[in-house]
Amino acid sequence: MSRVIRFVKGPFGRAALLDMNAPLVTHAHHHCHALIKAGGADALFQVQGAPCPLTDSQAVLVNAWEPHAYMHQPHAAATTEILALYIEPVWLEAAMPGSCHGTRLFTRPVIALTPRALRLALDLAGCLREGIVDVDARLENRLAELMIAVIAPFYPATRAPCPGVRIAAARAPGDGRIRRAMAIMQQNVGAGMDMGAVAARCGLSRAHFFELFRRTTSITPVIYSNELRMEVAFDRLDCSSDPVASVAEGLGFSAPGHFTRFFVGHIGVTPRAYRQAVNGGASASRSRISR
Repeated sequence: MSRVIRFVKGPFGRAALLDMNAPLVTHAHHHCHALIKAGGADALFQVQGAPCPLTDSQAVLVNAWEPHAYMHQPHAAATTEILALYIEPVWLEAAMPGSCHGTRLFTRPVIALTPRALRLALDLAGCLREGIVDVDARLENRLAELMIAVIAPFYPATRAPCPGVRIAAARAPGDGRIRRAMAIMQQNVGAGMDMGAVAARCGLSRAHFFELFRRTTSITPVIYSNELRMEVAFDRLDCSSDPVASVAEGLGFSAPGHFTRFFVGHIGVTPRAYRQAVNGGASASRSRISR
């Protein structure tokens, strides 16, 4: 099983330092996703079905709602330490006005890191590793600097951070039946919705529903439903002291073990390990982040 070194969460989204040694299922989320190797062996991701190597010199970038997976090689003995950034598009647009047009930010999934972007990424990974990162304006500034450095090759005329600009995190699907299906799933996150039943409520056969949903959103309804479950799981693990078994039950899992396997498959670590790592770590050793 993979190991979580540190998670931090704030208005920017989530930043994680993970020691990965097991594959993840294909999934998607509303965040803009940047994956940067911080140590260990080279690794392989898959973004929209295409292989994307993660190395010392190049990052893997995933747009909002693009299906992707971590493809850990079965024969690989070494782990890969990955700085994983899950950035809220609204926050990023505030840092980089004009960068987030709808949900497509990155024009390609693999990009060579500039020396500046690599230095900023390794500095942030080091702070997460040592537990000296506080969730405050300094961290947000660091993340904005890093994302601007990573994205600069796509947008050479990138302006300096400027607060106050907002966009929609994702464009609503044009087909009303798919909008209705998404609303039904959002309203029934813990009910274990059967996709055939969702399709029927939208006046569609199951096969037509899956095809139309994929064509409209680029993901399957199952991936969308799983993302809704994961976001609720994150919130409940972050903001409550409810036992993991209670969180699992509230999300419609028949047994805590099923929830744990689901959670591990999407992020690589157990719900308990995630909860312990979020905004935790070596709090006693935290200090100011040097600029």
